[in-house]
Amino acid sequence: MSTKHQELANFIWSVADLLRGDYKQSEYGRVVLPLTVLRRLDCVLEPTKDAVLARYEQLKDAGVQNMEPVLRRAAGLPFYNTSKLSFKTSFGDQDHVAVNLRAYIGGFSPGAVDVLDKYGFDTQISRLAEAGLLYQVVAKFAEVDLHPDVVSNHQMGYVFEDLIRRFSEISNETAGEHFTPREVIKLMVNLLLAPDEDDLVTPGIVRKVYDPACGTGGMLSEAQDHIQEHNPHATVEVYGQELNGETYAICRSDMMLKGGDPTKIAYGNSFSQDGHESERFDYMLANPPFGVEWKKVENYIKAEAARGHAGRFGAGLPRINDGSLLFLQHMISKMKRPEDGGSRLAIVFNGSPLFTGAAGSGESEIRRWILENDLLEGIVALPDQLFYNTGISTYFWILTNRKDPARARKVVLLDGRDYWTKMRKSLGDKRKMLTDEHITELTRAYVDALSIADDPEHPQHAKVKVFKTTDFGYQRITVERPLRLRFEVTEETVALLAEARAVLRYAERESLLAAAKSLIGTSSTTRAEFAMKLNGLGKLPAAVEKSVWEAFSVTDQEGEVQTDRKGKPLPDPDLRDNEIVPLNEDIHDYLKREVLPHVPDAWIDETKTKIGYEISFTRHFYVYRLPRPLTEIDADINAVEAEVQALLRQVMG
Repeated sequence: MSTKHQELANFIWSVADLLRGDYKQSEYGRVVLPLTVLRRLDCVLEPTKDAVLARYEQLKDAGVQNMEPVLRRAAGLPFYNTSKLSFKTSFGDQDHVAVNLRAYIGGFSPGAVDVLDKYGFDTQISRLAEAGLLYQVVAKFAEVDLHPDVVSNHQMGYVFEDLIRRFSEISNETAGEHFTPREVIKLMVNLLLAPDEDDLVTPGIVRKVYDPACGTGGMLSEAQDHIQEHNPHATVEVYGQELNGETYAICRSDMMLKGGDPTKIAYGNSFSQDGHESERFDYMLANPPFGVEWKKVENYIKAEAARGHAGRFGAGLPRINDGSLLFLQHMISKMKRPEDGGSRLAIVFNGSPLFTGAAGSGESEIRRWILENDLLEGIVALPDQLFYNTGISTYFWILTNRKDPARARKVVLLDGRDYWTKMRKSLGDKRKMLTDEHITELTRAYVDALSIADDPEHPQHAKVKVFKTTDFGYQRITVERPLRLRFEVTEETVALLAEARAVLRYAERESLLAAAKSLIGTSSTTRAEFAMKLNGLGKLPAAVEKSVWEAFSVTDQEGEVQTDRKGKPLPDPDLRDNEIVPLNEDIHDYLKREVLPHVPDAWIDETKTKIGYEISFTRHFYVYRLPRPLTEIDADINAVEAEVQALLRQVMG
């Protein structure tokens, strides 16, 4: 059998034919993927199997409790198996395949057993046995020679990734949660690593790569391959964490099959169970779930946020129904310090983190912190309908804490929304894809944009713009106008007074209302004059007196300006307005130019001024298009009306 990974993947895929009828297509992976892992582990362990068994018996006779480190050394691998059975001998007795297979799996080291448990493979053993398929399926896998001398770790990785892709594509309803399209990953990795390509060829380099929402591990694999293509002698250590048990198992399996250290793939929630708490990384990338609430870990996150920047979430907390910006803060917290070489990271977002939240909100404060600390290098807008489980537009955010001085306090925006080709067949919501040419051109445009930071007014690519970090900031000012009132006693204002809470509780309520009714028809344009007219109401408690003035005061732009005890005008809440002023503009200059010519008595309440940040691709890349001439629109309407009339005549006979 050919060892080409494509042919090998095709053969393993053909095993799924045995499952047809008893399993749905979307369930094939639950059987094929763990059995592929099991067969590969069996082949890898074969050369040292006898040595491990002999050492195991020695340790058992000696009463050693912690055998794992010794048995790992005997196997020469991070995993081992102490069962006297092998994959092939486990199905030698057709009547006891399930028992033998479980015994064989139980002999694996804890890490390998954990992977198979997360697959839920024990359930599949029972299901296959009940369907009479277990012997056939296991026997079919036994025909596949996955020994490292025949299939290298690199080839095995490709085989497994190909199987993952196929199963993800036939399971469209969930694929997008755990599987990012390969061409999207390739572009993301290019943008993350391209600026460092000169450094990546340094002999003997060691690079750590991390994905806090690693899914099946596609991003980690692509980043590892990219670095090793540039430098085959580079050491690339990949770390990840995944919340979903099955996809965690797939990712960890992939690491095991490639000869990597599977213990660097952690299981659990990255927010509440950080599996790599003390680690810092050279490169990070992630495609976290869009719009997923973080209520389940709310208490933990709020407690950490209360620690400020001593924790991961000191910049702020987004709204409870979208934890995207929490993932970003988590990744930023794992950047190496600039003096230790710094870090770069890339993350996939939808449009919400760009602009959701007004000035002072959690989202705006997080954007503010990122931009004021000059961490944002660039954002790339992608086409819509690019992912399996959503048709919305998406964006790459690229951050670094080691910008070149020429790029300091500058941000690149790259509009890649027009770079796509239509797929021949849709996969879920994915109807578009990026070609290799698109990836090459977008990568080149982004890298070129980084090199022209000294000349932001003349970018070399039509879809690229370079901004200062402060260009995304704004001041939300509160513009006040004076409260102007006139005062009058009418049947309506007396009725308002009668319903006031303080008056309802007032012991002399009836006397007060009778006195008020006697003043119906009384009015004044000044507070002092009207106060004299209210003397007939007698001495009133403060709360009741306040209710009287509130009831008899009527807003009137021709009325008297009301002031506080210091003589300053009181604001009219109904005339209050908010204005957005660019961050680099003086708010008083703005008021003088834009507001006072229209309302000369306005002023700014500076105690309410808030700083906000948002990034609007639509505004920055808006291109005005002339509407169609009215004559053309009228002609189309007339044509449609004529068509409708013709159809009605046919229906009516």
